[in-house]
Amino acid sequence: MDVIVNAAASADGKLSSRRREQIAISGEDDFARVDRLRAKSDAVVVGVGTVLADNPHLTVKGDDLRAQRLEAGRPENPARVVVDSSGRTPTDAAVLDDAATTYLCLSEAAPVDQRMELADHAKLITAGDDRVDLLRAFATLQEQGLEQVMVEGGGELIFSMFEAGLVDELRMFVGPKIIGGRDAPTLADGEGFVAEFPTLELADIDRLDDGVLLIWKTDDR
Repeated sequence: MDVIVNAAASADGKLSSRRREQIAISGEDDFARVDRLRAKSDAVVVGVGTVLADNPHLTVKGDDLRAQRLEAGRPENPARVVVDSSGRTPTDAAVLDDAATTYLCLSEAAPVDQRMELADHAKLITAGDDRVDLLRAFATLQEQGLEQVMVEGGGELIFSMFEAGLVDELRMFVGPKIIGGRDAPTLADGEGFVAEFPTLELADIDRLDDGVLLIWKTDDR
């Protein structure tokens, strides 16, 4: 499985404001790049925090890109994956519509009644006791034929992906805004590393809109 983390951050490394409000960090060129990356992917992955804050649809926007997928014998949109340890995804969330297959990765801590309700809207993968065991969950996703996976955030999930050693590549657009705030989410939140920090190898750099796209490979993949 090839796992690409894609994110847009402000010049000071924030994904959004301390209010967790969605902020337009990149411009049209980067939006188009992200849509092309989605169209190439077998699945798009987010954490439940992103679902609750932004209610994203996680579908391919470009008509031409969706048409190319169909011509290649692929579904119109990539599968959608939500990592949701306790089953907090609302049943009316946009990611649970019929635009694409959706997988919910839950832990055993998710209430049984909530799991049963969510099972009517998505395919459930249960892995881990209190938190989703990402290694087990992603192994199951790979068994479903999902080989190229795009992770779109948020910061808690991205940290956990690096912690689990699942990331092959990080694509980060750095935009021309300063957001600030000690409580504003960053690219990799979670508990943070205190030793054995993941290291990256710069593979490419490109100017887009009024910012820059940085592409790193992970050293251990």
